[in-house]
Amino acid sequence: MDHAVSRTTERGSVSIEVAVLAPAFVALIVLAGVAGRTAVAAEAIDAAAHDAARAASISRDARTARAEARDAARRQLDWRGLNCVGAPQVTLSGAVRGRATSFDAAFRSPAGQDASVTVRIACTVSYQDLRLSALPGMPAGKRVSASFTSPLDRYRSRG
Repeated sequence: MDHAVSRTTERGSVSIEVAVLAPAFVALIVLAGVAGRTAVAAEAIDAAAHDAARAASISRDARTARAEARDAARRQLDWRGLNCVGAPQVTLSGAVRGRATSFDAAFRSPAGQDASVTVRIACTVSYQDLRLSALPGMPAGKRVSASFTSPLDRYRSRG
C-alpha cells in the first residue's frame, strides 16, 4: 500500500514541475527569437550599408550617388526581408584627404585627391510579435545600425 501512495505523490510532483518550468521554457524560446532576429537584422543592415556605399562611390556626381545609395540599401533590405519599424534612416557623409566633410564636398573634390563616402544605415527592429506578458520590461524593438566607407576612384572625374 505504501508503494501506491508513493506513485501518486510522484505524479503530482511532475505536474508541479511542468507548471513551474513551462513559462521559463517559453521565455527562453522568446529570448532566443529576439537574439536571432537581432543578429539577422544586424547582418542585413551591414550588407545594405556596404552595397549603398559601393553604389555611391562609383557614381560620378553627388545627386546620382545619393539616389543610387538609397536604391541599393532598399534593394538589399527588401531582398533580406528586413521589416523595420518605419523607413530605415540613411545618412551620407564624405571625407577628403582623411578629413570629414559633406557628401557633396567629397564629389566636388578634384580628381587625383583622396576622397571617400560613408553610408550609415539605422533601423529599429520590432519585437512586437514576440512579446509576452510573462516577460515584463521586454523592449518593443531594438535600434540596429551599420556604416561602411568606400573610396571614390582617385583618377575619375567627379561632378
